[in-house]
Amino acid sequence: MARAAAVTSPTPRPAPLADRSEAVLSRLQLLVTRKLDGLLQGDYAGLLPGPGSEAGESREYRPGDDVRRMDWPVTARTTTPHVRRTVADRELETWLALDLSASLDFGTGQWLKREVVVAAAAAITHLTVRGGNRIGAVIGTGGGASAPARRWRGGPPPAGPGVLTRLPARSGRKEAQGLLRAVAGTAIQPGRGDLGALIDMLNRPPRRRGVAVVVSDFLAPAEQWARPMRKLRVRHDVLAIEVVDPRELELPDVGVLPVVDPESGELHEVQTADPRLRQRYAEAATAQRATIAAALRGAGAAHLRLRTDRDWLLDMVRFVAAQRHARTRGTTR
Repeated sequence: MARAAAVTSPTPRPAPLADRSEAVLSRLQLLVTRKLDGLLQGDYAGLLPGPGSEAGESREYRPGDDVRRMDWPVTARTTTPHVRRTVADRELETWLALDLSASLDFGTGQWLKREVVVAAAAAITHLTVRGGNRIGAVIGTGGGASAPARRWRGGPPPAGPGVLTRLPARSGRKEAQGLLRAVAGTAIQPGRGDLGALIDMLNRPPRRRGVAVVVSDFLAPAEQWARPMRKLRVRHDVLAIEVVDPRELELPDVGVLPVVDPESGELHEVQTADPRLRQRYAEAATAQRATIAAALRGAGAAHLRLRTDRDWLLDMVRFVAAQRHARTRGTTR
């Protein structure tokens, strides 16, 4: 339904992202570094900070603490219940599944949806690349055949219709910047993508436990990607970043509006002056987003929604802070 919301706009768009990827990435790096370093202080700044396995300090037990973490030697010495805190592992492997199908080449806010995908990838890379952590990515530009793993230090991977590309996980800031340049330089191809196949690339081959981040608008039918998402969650912490444009949620009252499906190329003219049509569109969009949220919740994935007309970085900061609060609820730092 919402795929047809590619509203034609008389406002000229900026140059394609591929033509200005270096400038965009430089601006994003500065923006991400300033805000995230200023608001997300800490020894380990992960998007989904887990309990970890390395022993930390002990503290008094509080209601709600996991009794499996009881520190019995300290409890016996002090006669007061204590629990052992743990810290996150210092080395983490993070994989990104980035949906750059044709439906992402659209936006009526401050950003195109594909620009938000690149921005989210930059923020995640900044948060996870520290301490020798490795980060890799799989990129989908359409459904069909997949491409073998390629080196990406020198520039963007080759793109074509129906290409799924894997960028091997590597550590180091220089390597991470090369990954972001490859992502920003990936050309969006026409045709419908297979989000399920993209996510399934993170399941094959099996990897050690880590963090998997799926960035998409999730407009593909939920039955296509829900099962691979559940399978991914069995082994990894999963974060689903949903990219949304306001025109996918409601239509403006602007008279006859030409809209085009960016994946099929079908063109329609919609009479947006009809209040009943706008209401039906909004109700259908709300139902669609509720279905997406339910599927992600059923898969056990953390869900973050970023909009093209809002400060996506502030939304990400709030999400990370909420995740940390949820993980440490009832404990003292």
